[in-house]
Amino acid sequence: MVRSVNIPLTVWLPIDPAAIDGLPEGPQYVYWDGEDEFPADPRDIDFYVPPYMRGAEIATRPLRHGARPRVVQTLTAGIDHVQDHVPPDAVLCNARGVHDASTAELAVTLTLASLRGIPRFVRGQDGEKWYAGMYPALADKTVLIVGYGAIGAAVEDRLAPFECQVVRVARSARDTERGPVHAVTELPDLLPGVDVVILVTPLTEETRNLVNAGFLARLPDGALLVNVGRGGVVDTKALLGELESGRLCAALDVTDPEPLPPGHPLWHAPGVLITPHVGGSSSAFPPRAGRLLCGQLRRYLTGEPLHNIISAP
Repeated sequence: MVRSVNIPLTVWLPIDPAAIDGLPEGPQYVYWDGEDEFPADPRDIDFYVPPYMRGAEIATRPLRHGARPRVVQTLTAGIDHVQDHVPPDAVLCNARGVHDASTAELAVTLTLASLRGIPRFVRGQDGEKWYAGMYPALADKTVLIVGYGAIGAAVEDRLAPFECQVVRVARSARDTERGPVHAVTELPDLLPGVDVVILVTPLTEETRNLVNAGFLARLPDGALLVNVGRGGVVDTKALLGELESGRLCAALDVTDPEPLPPGHPLWHAPGVLITPHVGGSSSAFPPRAGRLLCGQLRRYLTGEPLHNIISAP
């Protein structure tokens, strides 16, 4: 991992280097955000930062055209869109910490908006209709966070003032200062007692279609499913069945398929609120992404261990 500062380092960035304060001097910075033409030979890449939120086909294009970087640093917490194309001798790092605040904000926004009937009120305003009545509150609800890592903890931070009970689930059980984290194997026993499920889990072979017909069937009538993780964690067909029956509601920042194509039944299913995968796409992203990249490059140049390593040779 040690690289002399005397040897030119080629870094491909999806952000204009001039817009990132504090980039280390010495490397050759190449700006590429997914344009059709490469700005330089991808075979020369040493440190590759894939374009943010441009899809797997674009993110992996240099890797499929001869690039063999020593480091692949995503700007997303999830790495499923590039993982299969990372060279075996490369280090893969994610953007843990960059999206915690923004994604947690949206998770709570979707939860509150869905419970308090905001989508209905917006449609009512368009049609000049006054939808008065009693609506669910978040207060006194039991909220289950599935995927209790950095983002899950950030979600709980923001739920704390709302007087709700939080149940935490991760791959394996552990204790935290806030209370126990249950293992994912305990979900069947936990689901009947919750009002809201917030999904922040990454997409892996273990989590794909984790929220299937059996999972959904164990939720009580009127429960709300919020997904700010990955669309593939939810079996869309099974969810549609519950939505169309009116038994469950959902608020989805991610879907499967994604982007959701025109005419897909999920667009018009009752009780669903859909946002276009904007959990991390906020004004909080650029400064946090810049700090991550500067820190990782400084560590790489000086031979220090990188942060957020997902896999390494």
